[in-house]
Amino acid sequence: MNPVLEAIRQRRSVREYSTCPVEREVLLEILRAGAWAPSGLNNQPWRFAIVSRDDLKARFASLTHYRTTVEGAAALLPVFLDRNEMYHEMKDFQAAGACLQNMLLAAHSLGLGAVWLGEIVKNARQVRELLGLPENMELMAVLALGYPAHREQQSDRQPLEQLIVFDQ
Repeated sequence: MNPVLEAIRQRRSVREYSTCPVEREVLLEILRAGAWAPSGLNNQPWRFAIVSRDDLKARFASLTHYRTTVEGAAALLPVFLDRNEMYHEMKDFQAAGACLQNMLLAAHSLGLGAVWLGEIVKNARQVRELLGLPENMELMAVLALGYPAHREQQSDRQPLEQLIVFDQ
């Protein structure tokens, strides 16, 4: 099978992690993968933070329903869009999604587990303040990641025939 298609089909959201730390270079490699996502006009409006200190993770955990996942993660990678670099809101939001998917696939390919946390966006202002970031940084999501505690995650998809709305 094609390795890219295999990675897409095998990647799962991982919410439970071992206690092993993730090396900084591995985190940077995941960010590099995100930075290679497509964006309109190649404006690359994404910006990243790296959060691995336990005290900061605990403060992030207080901002989401997914407290246990956040506290158990080896690192958090908040992804922002720099509003000063954006040119079209919808296109830039789509680019952020592509960036996040690249990061999830990169984490999977490096033997890590990760999950895309979007619910924390309801507290975007508090996240910005916690990191000392200006208002032009708009939180898109936070990736929680680490080495998986287990690989028992399962998922399925609807049959493709149910998803195609037009075929000519």
